Amino acid sequence: MDLGLKDKVILITGGAEGIGGAITEACIREGAVPVIVNADAPAVQQFAGDLRARGAVFELLTTYLATPDDCRAAVEETLRRRGRIDALVNNAGVNDKVGLESGNPHDFLRSIEKNLWHYYAMAHYALPALKQARGSILNIASKTALTGQGGTSGYAAAKGGQLALTREWAVELLPCGIRVNAIVPSEVATPQYQRWIATFPDAEAKMQAILSKIPLEQRMTQPEEIAAMAVFLLSSQSGHTTGQHIFVDGGYVHLDRAIS
Repeated sequence: MDLGLKDKVILITGGAEGIGGAITEACIREGAVPVIVNADAPAVQQFAGDLRARGAVFELLTTYLATPDDCRAAVEETLRRRGRIDALVNNAGVNDKVGLESGNPHDFLRSIEKNLWHYYAMAHYALPALKQARGSILNIASKTALTGQGGTSGYAAAKGGQLALTREWAVELLPCGIRVNAIVPSEVATPQYQRWIATFPDAEAKMQAILSKIPLEQRMTQPEEIAAMAVFLLSSQSGHTTGQHIFVDGGYVHLDRAIS
């Protein structure tokens, strides 16, 4: 299936690691030009180096989206280098474990800043270009917004906000022909997830307990499975899909996790 993404410029926050990295790879396979916005780190440079070695066409902007100026600069630099933005993938964030007891109001606000507000800022600054392209926005959320997790109030609130903004923007941008959707992952095999598992005294037992609650095949979702849905939602093949929360999670959220 030709998704019609050839030469489309797709801005991806957190696009060099985990789910974001898989989305970048999927965009490249479809002939799109991903613009990766990622805080600099050795793993980020290695990812970019691997892409260059394969002759991939992409851009890398090493910045941490800490302020409105950072977000505006990322959009402006994308337009300076590529002249257009056909889609925005809001993906960057971190489950920072700011809980009701383990955190405080200052920590909670900081968590919202790290995980929610730049979704708005990136969309705000990219909107003129997206209007010109009649493009699309894809928000990467999390099952924590619906299931809860415990001990992560800031992250859960931010993810719930992302889902609300998906619906709000889908309504607001109907006259512009801009589609807005969200993917809701649950348990995804990313390096960040592996680092979290490693914090438990018996990491293997914790992993097995999690896998037993995933209805389809009792396995983790792979980042490439999230990415496959992402490029479909960004493409013209999903041209009448907007305002949707799409669950790519092996049935984790909506099917009975007690199924054996």
